[in-house]
Amino acid sequence: MTVLQLALQSLSARLSAVFLAILSIAVSVALLMSVASVRDGARSSFANTISGTDMVVGARTGGVQLMLYAVFRIGDATNNITWQSYQDIRAHPAVEWSVPLSLGDSHRGFRVLGTTQEYFERYSYRGDRALVFASGQRFDDLYDAVIGADVASALGYEIGQEIIVAHGIGAEAFREHDDKPFIVAGVLEKTGTPVDRTVHVSLEAIEAIHIDWRQGAPVPGVQITAEETRQLNLQPKAITAALVGMKSKLAVFDYQRFVNEYPEEPLTAVLPGVALQQLWRVIGLGEVALAAVAVLGAAAAPPGTATMLLATPTARRRELAILRAVGASPATVLGLLIIEAAAIALAGAILGAALHYLGLALAQPWLDEAFGLYLPITAPSWNELGLVGLIGLCGALVGLLPAVRAYRMSLADGIAVRN
Repeated sequence: MTVLQLALQSLSARLSAVFLAILSIAVSVALLMSVASVRDGARSSFANTISGTDMVVGARTGGVQLMLYAVFRIGDATNNITWQSYQDIRAHPAVEWSVPLSLGDSHRGFRVLGTTQEYFERYSYRGDRALVFASGQRFDDLYDAVIGADVASALGYEIGQEIIVAHGIGAEAFREHDDKPFIVAGVLEKTGTPVDRTVHVSLEAIEAIHIDWRQGAPVPGVQITAEETRQLNLQPKAITAALVGMKSKLAVFDYQRFVNEYPEEPLTAVLPGVALQQLWRVIGLGEVALAAVAVLGAAAAPPGTATMLLATPTARRRELAILRAVGASPATVLGLLIIEAAAIALAGAILGAALHYLGLALAQPWLDEAFGLYLPITAPSWNELGLVGLIGLCGALVGLLPAVRAYRMSLADGIAVRN
């Protein structure tokens, strides 16, 4: 009988204890791999908040700040872009398309974005996924609004619901444009991006609700009704930012230099991918925390397994002595315990990986729907395969100490009867 066969029979004879050790390691490995998947998925989802856009243009500011207010709807712009300047940067020969964005208002804590219908065609996320309507359609009338999935869910809005836009955001949103209510025309499907928390209206609508306002307040004695605004020129005077798509990727840096050196007013053009990586480094402490949780969870199993293995020579003293008595060499006993420890660790690692992929398959649709966190299911990576092999090696190393203890036991000590 080979040492391997002997080890397998020995493990099967102690199935309950062995199973608990394997399960302990499996849970730790599943936790480690799952946290790594969530961490990578969060980073990927963040980086793919906006895709297909080559440039984001705004007033002169830092790239991170521009992305915060233009894409994530966080904070305010330092300044606006005049409509004439926007027309100039849009008319550049290298530009294929451009979508203007106008921010500054809110509705019950959600940002209101003024834009054009082209926004729903050009905005994409997670590679090439386009915005899809769960119900309704794009804004068509001047006072139509399209709301994100989180807005609809949090406020219980449906198609045809009347909503009032407030001037400003947060604590500053103390004045409402209640004389010009909007009607919900469409509800977007969940994307896991700031689109979910946004109320979309037309640029003309933003101009219409401010037509009788000056410097953030209604003009005293002037009141233009919602119907009267339809007859007025509602061309915007300024916008907050713009999304730009280029005809050729080779022209990106030339266009960026053109915008950054634009002589009429100070502007900034940033590459979304670069700015998102910079922003992730700022807010990526959560990634470190997740990694720490995974490491602590994975570190919980080896001590228990090591304790069980260290008790093995004492609990199995008579068994090991009998093996020595029937001719097993000290090296055989040494190899037996090392193989057992490695087999337990390797089986735990394989079971943990299986649990990880099973949990991923079950949780993927729910995580995508509830949080917009997409965790792709792919073939095991080299890192994951390396982790399984490393855990098996560590198991063998953990089993080395009890194996050495058993190796040093004398035959007489092993078969002696103790009172």
